[in-house]
Amino acid sequence: MSQGGVALDPIAEKLLKTVRKELGYREKAGQHTKFGHWYAERVQDPQYKNAPWCDMFIAWAADKAGISEYVGEFAWTPSHAVWFIQQGAWTQEPEPGALVFFDWKGGKDYKGIDHVGIVERVKGEKIHTIEANVDRVWLKRKVRDTDKVVGYGLPRVVKARAEQDGILRTEQPFPLRERADPASNPLDLIGTPIALLLIIVAGTVAIAFRLAGRRRGHHRRGPWNAPPAQPDIERIGPQYVMPDETPGREPVPAGAPRRRRPYDPKT
Repeated sequence: MSQGGVALDPIAEKLLKTVRKELGYREKAGQHTKFGHWYAERVQDPQYKNAPWCDMFIAWAADKAGISEYVGEFAWTPSHAVWFIQQGAWTQEPEPGALVFFDWKGGKDYKGIDHVGIVERVKGEKIHTIEANVDRVWLKRKVRDTDKVVGYGLPRVVKARAEQDGILRTEQPFPLRERADPASNPLDLIGTPIALLLIIVAGTVAIAFRLAGRRRGHHRRGPWNAPPAQPDIERIGPQYVMPDETPGREPVPAGAPRRRRPYDPKT
């Protein structure tokens, strides 16, 4: 479908296709309608069975068309208008498929809204609508001036914003605690940024210690190449003497010829 050669938005097309099939519907005695009964069952409240049904009809039609999340399901028109305002889908410009909210007193505040319909097409300064609960009992087409209009709700904008929000949410990186699976292989954590950083730091420290050890290697001595122990010497006056370990013997001056003992072998 199109209007003036411009293709309708898919949401508008689905909604209008559904409501056109109900044109000519008339409420039953006591203001009972199938739309009111459907809504009362949906919200589990019997008072809606014979309540004013202009907005309940739109909720029913949106459900039938499978677009309730973009049109909304309400029975009280001010609440429905607030929902569009909160969705950022409220405008003063009419278009096919938009929900049009009226205040018969001519006010421009959403609190005064007392009727809602669906814009079918726009022609000049007038809007052609499909409305329920008009002319006392009917669901029919109407041609309206816009002086009683408070504003318009746009289901297509609700859909567009919902899709945009969904894309933004999927682009956010998942926190590590959400990615980690307690039942997963612990080796999977090796690929995490923190684990890789720790591996790099540990490797760098190990290499530094190894290189430092090589630079000091030619100065280090172990027990296998320790120098021979220096003789224990004592200083007595200007001479240095080696202590004699034999009890009762006097120290021998360093460099003095050694006395041979009787039992010393000849050299």
